[in-house]
Amino acid sequence: MLVDGYQNIAGFQVKRSLYQFVEREVLPGLDIKTGEFFPKLLTIIAELSQQNQDLLLRRDQMQSQIDQWHQDNAGAFNLEAYQQFLQDIGYLVPKPAPFEIELDQVDDEIANIAGPQLVVPISSARFALNALNARWGSLYDTLYGSDVIDRKIEGAERAASVIRWTNAFLDESIPLNEGSYDQVVAIDMYSKTPVFVLVDGSSVQLEDSESFVGSTENGILIQHHNLHIELAIDPTTQAIQDVILESALTTIIDFEDSVATVDSEEKINAYRNFLGLMRRDLKVEFDKGNQKIVRKINTDKAYVNAKGESGILPGSSLMLVRNVGHHMLTDLIKMPDGQEVPEGIVDGMITTLIALHDIQHSGANSKKGNVYIVKPKMHGPDEVAFSLKLFEKVEQALGLAANTLKIGIMDEERRTSVNLAACIKVAAKRVIFINTGFLDRTGDEIHTSMQAGVMLPKSKIKLQPWIKAYEVLNVQVGLSCGMYKQAQIGKGMWAQPDQMREMLESKLGHLEAGANCAWVPSPTAATLHATHYHRFDVFSRQQQLMQKSLEVNEQNLLLAPIIDSTTTLSVADIKNELDNNAQSILGYVVRWIDQGIGCSKVMDINHIGLMEDRATLRISSQHMANWLHHKICSKVQIEQVFKEMALVVDKQNQHDPSYQNMAPSYKGVAFQAALALVYRGVEEPNGYTEAILKEYRQKRLAELSLQG
Repeated sequence: MLVDGYQNIAGFQVKRSLYQFVEREVLPGLDIKTGEFFPKLLTIIAELSQQNQDLLLRRDQMQSQIDQWHQDNAGAFNLEAYQQFLQDIGYLVPKPAPFEIELDQVDDEIANIAGPQLVVPISSARFALNALNARWGSLYDTLYGSDVIDRKIEGAERAASVIRWTNAFLDESIPLNEGSYDQVVAIDMYSKTPVFVLVDGSSVQLEDSESFVGSTENGILIQHHNLHIELAIDPTTQAIQDVILESALTTIIDFEDSVATVDSEEKINAYRNFLGLMRRDLKVEFDKGNQKIVRKINTDKAYVNAKGESGILPGSSLMLVRNVGHHMLTDLIKMPDGQEVPEGIVDGMITTLIALHDIQHSGANSKKGNVYIVKPKMHGPDEVAFSLKLFEKVEQALGLAANTLKIGIMDEERRTSVNLAACIKVAAKRVIFINTGFLDRTGDEIHTSMQAGVMLPKSKIKLQPWIKAYEVLNVQVGLSCGMYKQAQIGKGMWAQPDQMREMLESKLGHLEAGANCAWVPSPTAATLHATHYHRFDVFSRQQQLMQKSLEVNEQNLLLAPIIDSTTTLSVADIKNELDNNAQSILGYVVRWIDQGIGCSKVMDINHIGLMEDRATLRISSQHMANWLHHKICSKVQIEQVFKEMALVVDKQNQHDPSYQNMAPSYKGVAFQAALALVYRGVEEPNGYTEAILKEYRQKRLAELSLQG
């Protein structure tokens, strides 16, 4: 029976469009029938929805208790007393006895190779394909098109600078036994091992002859730190014509912070794109100039080794999929009482069903037959355990072996950070990834400590003891739990996609900290960041850290980044901070609400492009909410700042034909959504932005529908 676009199944209402998508597009080729799948999904929803809700209520209860404690102890904060209080309410749980994770086989890109990781919104098929194909990237093209080479250098001199930079990198990473790559004029790729001919006519070889992997159709493959470098050879001159680096080893296909999937069709289209990726048949056609471009997943890279044996290297990135958090709800399915169901449960079942096309047929993604699901915004070990219960039920429903579904635990909420070992212990047979995410972690820090006092300006929050403790302990806990050569320990995003020179100068620090993967915002950034993994041996660093950990005070994790009695804020300081936050919020929200864009490069107040998603929105809105709550500013000031910054954002988007100005009326849905994020920030559960964004996006969609 159909009711308003829904189909009644066992008392639940299932969107007809979802039912048809699964029936007509997902299930063909799988040994599962529609009449079997949906009853199983609905059974899982019925069994787990209440526990999902109970976990969210527990978050709210703890937050109320923490708020009250700070109010009761205003001006008399005592760290030991606070820690004891958090233990008493169950926010802090006892540390587990020493243990190591117990994974069965995982793919090499997870366990044995360190390298860059991309995160890409699944709502854009083109972006997703670009990310997967970033497994290999031209270093020549990347350097030529980025600011690593001074923008003032042009033409032939720019090309020469690219070659010099690349040759210096090759000399460092895969040196010759004599001479330099600057002197190489030709390569004999048909000898048993490659022979490099220098400008003086002499012949040399690789310093490490064992690093030679084999010959490809276009050149030779060399391995260093488990990563591959392909020297592409001009067939006429035998000279090096390009250097291709193995770059984005893994890509997180994102259904969460970087997408805006509010209505059912947007969400189903996201599932449809994921289906195309898992079946390897997704393609996008578009015009570029006078040329029609067809984008699809790259084929694997074939080679022949020195013994004449054939081999294959992956041509595309290994996919992980990020499902939504426990707090998200969806109207794709409604409970018998009409309530929306937890979206994370639906995601878990649908994305795994789609992944069966890889497991049962191609194996092109996971060679080990796994599904890698990254779960965001989990608060502590109980919520991790809930995700694992869901995974177990999904495996049973779909006939998968136990522990096929592996979990990535995003360490981005304080209750997870302070209980990280316990979270990993719960998931010891499934956890293949932990990471740090400064922005969401800061947003949660602000919200959790909302009543503790006035937060420092954002630039100073980064310098406080809690953030160093957070970054260091994440790595140390992961290594102490046996993640070395078994799982990824990751670091967060480089958010300035145009500032590649600065990224090269600073992001090496993530490797030095012991992270064997780190997020980058683009294929260009992935190729450049790959050079770091040749220049620095991450696994050796992890061994050092396992032998002698860095000293860090774990109690610092509980120190809120608030202003103390020695700090004063001038009128100019307050205005500058408000301006920056408001401009950031508006620049992101106006695209989210008006255009349904969940992640994009947004110009900041200094006109520098920053990658913005809901994590950046959370920190900016929570920071303003904190200052408003503690009367550092007033509602009148907030509204005036937003109006001023709306003019800036309107001007920055003036060349976008689909952009709708917020000024001078300031009555548009997007502008009102931005204000709501601040005004409702104290009360909004965990300071998350999704509910408000969804509410106002639905209003905007209704407006557009009325406009025809």
